[in-house]
Amino acid sequence: MNLLNVAIIVLALNVPFGYWRANTRRFSRQWFLSVHIPVPIVIAFRIFAGFGWRLITFPVLIGAFFLGQLLGGKLHSWSIRYTKAPGSSCIFRDMMKITDIFRPKK
Repeated sequence: MNLLNVAIIVLALNVPFGYWRANTRRFSRQWFLSVHIPVPIVIAFRIFAGFGWRLITFPVLIGAFFLGQLLGGKLHSWSIRYTKAPGSSCIFRDMMKITDIFRPKK
């Protein structure tokens, strides 16, 4: 695996956690968990990819981490602002609700 692939995986991994984080009170237990649960997974990807602790990987992976969190938060605010469905902390549940809105009624 190269650095770009791992960065894309880290970004995609953090989008649901950023979505969850956007629906919690700042510095609460859920906020802390939504920010820190992905960290061991990212470390595992670093080890699996064979990067170890090379200095060049830190800015790329930390940037992907925070960009994923930011995109998840923006998706949450978008779903609240532009859909009729009430929001929750789960991106997958909310996306199912949004798609149900657009399905034709029988």
